[in-house]
Amino acid sequence: MYCPYCGTENEDTAATCTNCNENIQNIEVVNETISIPNYLVQSIIITILCCLPFGIVSIIYAAQVNGEITAGNIEKAMDCSRKAKLWSWWGFGVGIVTTIVWGVIQVAFGLYANNF
Repeated sequence: MYCPYCGTENEDTAATCTNCNENIQNIEVVNETISIPNYLVQSIIITILCCLPFGIVSIIYAAQVNGEITAGNIEKAMDCSRKAKLWSWWGFGVGIVTTIVWGVIQVAFGLYANNF
């Protein structure tokens, strides 16, 4: 069972959430609008500016979030949302590391070329 307050997965028999300690026993969801971020914008930005492969995977997961909410599969929507966020952050990290390494290589070759 996922906590409706923070989204953490808990055992089905848990009385309180392991993350936020809210009471999750006997919770009824009554026609409430569920807002789960899909991270689609971040995924597209990561794809264009940072890391294409990680961004594409993130876009795929982000595109599934709203469909799963519409289908009523909240657990799957939350899982897709978490995966889209994870892949976006990994893509951002890889993009930053690649940029730093590329900059160091350019500076090193620039210094080497100026010595000769």
